[in-house]
Amino acid sequence: MEDIPQPSNKPYTVGEKVRVYIAPEDADRQYHDTVCEVMAVLTDDLGIETGRSTEAYSYTLRDMDSKEKLPIEFRHHDLVPVEDD
Repeated sequence: MEDIPQPSNKPYTVGEKVRVYIAPEDADRQYHDTVCEVMAVLTDDLGIETGRSTEAYSYTLRDMDSKEKLPIEFRHHDLVPVEDD
């Protein structure tokens, strides 16, 4: 059975490296497996509504290869930590 990476149990911070991990049927699937740097951390009240604090976070990201800012923000549950090599 394949190990499925899990999001961090705490919010990511500006400058941290993350990997986009979304389903093949997701509308933004072209970003799956893209390694990015967190440029900005955004918050809203979704975590209060769901009872899961990390759901309050979304992120502005920059592709580490192209150095381009991604045109959309991703929610916390769409990102997994990048392991240091």
